Amino acid sequence: QVHLVESGGGLVQAGGSLRLSCAASGSIFDLYTMAWSRQAPGKQRELVAAISSGGSTNYADSVKGRFTISRDNAKNTVYLQMNSLKPDDTAVYYCNADVRNYNGRSTYWGQGTQVTVSS
Repeated sequence: QVHLVESGGGLVQAGGSLRLSCAASGSIFDLYTMAWSRQAPGKQRELVAAISSGGSTNYADSVKGRFTISRDNAKNTVYLQMNSLKPDDTAVYYCNADVRNYNGRSTYWGQGTQVTVSS
């Protein structure tokens, strides 16, 4: 079993910053791409940013230049630094990880952390 635990969400004013963390634990042989997605009320979940095991990144157009994804492979942890936050960034943020373990290769999801940006 693999567990992903997110932290760092909260309430912030527009223009402020937050840093999200997501730690993976459990049965992990290899940890491939890790990513952050978000889901706002009444909207579909959307990919925010992803990072490969080698450090290649990609971002949604809506967050380019404001958000930075990074990872610490020694800690099996992915981070999302969010700057210049806007009310439209309000959502539940989920991390996911592409993992290989004794069950093969699967994608695991965290429970989510709420980010609320006030205007």
